[in-house]
Amino acid sequence: MDIPFAGWYEAIAKRRSYRTYDKSRIIEPHIIEALGSVCREFKPFPGVRATLITEPPEDIFKFVAGSYGIISGAPAFIAFICDKTNPNVNEYAGYIGEGVILEATALGLNTCWVAAAFSAGKAANIVEVKENERLMAVTPLGYAMQNTSAKDRVMTGFGRTHKRLPAEQLVTGLSYEKSPEWVKNAIEAARLAPSAVNRQPWGFDIEEDAITVYIRSGGTDFNISYRLDCGITMLHIEVAALNAGIRGEWEFLQSPQVARFRVA
Repeated sequence: MDIPFAGWYEAIAKRRSYRTYDKSRIIEPHIIEALGSVCREFKPFPGVRATLITEPPEDIFKFVAGSYGIISGAPAFIAFICDKTNPNVNEYAGYIGEGVILEATALGLNTCWVAAAFSAGKAANIVEVKENERLMAVTPLGYAMQNTSAKDRVMTGFGRTHKRLPAEQLVTGLSYEKSPEWVKNAIEAARLAPSAVNRQPWGFDIEEDAITVYIRSGGTDFNISYRLDCGITMLHIEVAALNAGIRGEWEFLQSPQVARFRVA
């Protein structure tokens, strides 16, 4: 499927991570159908599938020390499953998973990337992970509680400013101020991408007709790949570029570089 860039571009600014959901509020069938369609059809890269589960067991999410908090009340979840033999599996999972999450946001649902604080064994049994596959991440799905706990308000409250590093701290190459407008828009969208514990591990080398994503951070990885985070920000870059009328293609690169988006 083609990227519905207008809706997803708007969703980039709206998306927040929520952990407490209203379990009494069901997700409307037409929304489930629309999101399920995107799960099935948004497959720009091989070896990644998104599976929508509408009746998860209540204990599918569990607390893990150091995580942002307990996930509770979600009436559904989406699992992102990958072919673990693919060398670019993390980037693919981040890119495709974020597409599904932006669609959920556009449909009025709330989500939260979870790559550690869930019961992998239980989830794997539900979604039937094959021998050559790995359950990479999940997202709860539903409507966030309006009156959440103090901790949840703290964790989602950063969204007002997103507490993001300034663009000038993240870019190399061409001067950010002198770069084309589409590049500025893409970098701003990239800055809003979610990452594990908001670590923002990415950097961007900019040219007149290209943006290269690379791994800038060398800190704690929390057993979550930096390249998964970078895959998420890659999608934000492409969505913003498409919204500005720019089409391009991705070339995957060797570490510490991740991928280069070049204008077609």
